Amino acid sequence: MGKCGHAGLRYWLTLAVAAVSVGCGDARDTGLAGNDLRRPPERAADVRPAIVFLGTSLTAGYGLPSDQAYPALLQERLDAEALDYRVVNAGVSGDTSAGGLRRVDWLLRLPVRVLVIELGANDMLRGLDVPSLRRNLAEIVARTRSAHPDARILIAGMRAAPNLGRDYVTAFEAVFPAFAREHEAALVPFLLEGVAAEPALNQPDGIHPNAAGHRRVADNVWPVLRDVLP
Repeated sequence: MGKCGHAGLRYWLTLAVAAVSVGCGDARDTGLAGNDLRRPPERAADVRPAIVFLGTSLTAGYGLPSDQAYPALLQERLDAEALDYRVVNAGVSGDTSAGGLRRVDWLLRLPVRVLVIELGANDMLRGLDVPSLRRNLAEIVARTRSAHPDARILIAGMRAAPNLGRDYVTAFEAVFPAFAREHEAALVPFLLEGVAAEPALNQPDGIHPNAAGHRRVADNVWPVLRDVLP
């Protein structure tokens, strides 16, 4: 995150509490919250190549109007540069990598040109095993490239709460750069760079970005996304 002082400690303690709360809850607990978009996308008249954001509430824009979430802000930048792409926000409340894998076939009905994968935060909050995360991400990419051989892949990295133990934290955080190398994907090293642990950029829960935080997240994603567009 760049800063490792009291603000950083507060952020990771907040994540630690979230991890404990999810771990002690029942199967209905959803981890990071957001808009429920589990229903498959409808076929639309818009035939522009799609940039699909497959993610959690961090992508859905929990607590905000949809036009303030970072995918919508990236659509504005695409439009400003006359880049003819359609952003599809497929962020879902509490989604894990397994949930993303279950949903991806519906999304692949769209003319996907770029798949942005923002998954793993809820796997981490639930303490799910890292090998399963790697397998799920790999299968998402395999299905995407089978349906759309020319699709580009971008993955957003995430960090782990320290209460999960050094071994888990190290293994979890290594998934994202290793995945990018192995699957020739573009990488945003940490989606919440400059946002995590900054009270002015987060909602009162200390986890979900506010409108200003989503603008910063869009700043983090844009140069990587722009670079992979055909």
